[in-house]
Amino acid sequence: MAEFKKVETPIEGLFVIEPTVFGDARGFFMETYAKRDFDAMAGSPVDFVQDNHSKSRRGVLRGLHFQTQHAQGKLIRVVAGAVYDVAVDLRAGSPTYGRWHGVELSAENKRQFYVPAGFAHGFLTLADDTEFLYKCTDYYHPEFDGGVRWNDPQIGVDWRLAEYGFDPSGEGLLLSAKDQVQPLLSEL
Repeated sequence: MAEFKKVETPIEGLFVIEPTVFGDARGFFMETYAKRDFDAMAGSPVDFVQDNHSKSRRGVLRGLHFQTQHAQGKLIRVVAGAVYDVAVDLRAGSPTYGRWHGVELSAENKRQFYVPAGFAHGFLTLADDTEFLYKCTDYYHPEFDGGVRWNDPQIGVDWRLAEYGFDPSGEGLLLSAKDQVQPLLSEL
């Protein structure tokens, strides 16, 4: 596991991966995924079945999303631009239920974020033309699409809006029609 460094978060099962990057005048090289190393970090085998790629402009906020059935674990990275990525623990019986953790992912820092099944997930795009890639442990099932409001006061995600140059109220963020009306955690 010399190619990857696992960075724990305060929420069990949720972690950041810092890859070893080999760079010189020509550019850089890094491994982004090795099953044996990832499984060792996760503590058990994880099977990814689908890869997704999205592109967003600065100020887009996507989330907080999950699937009500066929929950997806996600291994996330950014290859252009930057995001503030957030996961909220929705695992029934978890001692950290309703708690969140956020991490900045960028093309520059090359970090990856593992969000296990049972979490809501979302991100705020910090730069234009941000490209966001993630591997999933289950297929997307639109009939089981779920979400919780991005600014639910019970969860209290600090999106660091002022720090990133956005209106602290969230005014001006770009949200889908669906994300503007997601239910509160207390309504799930």
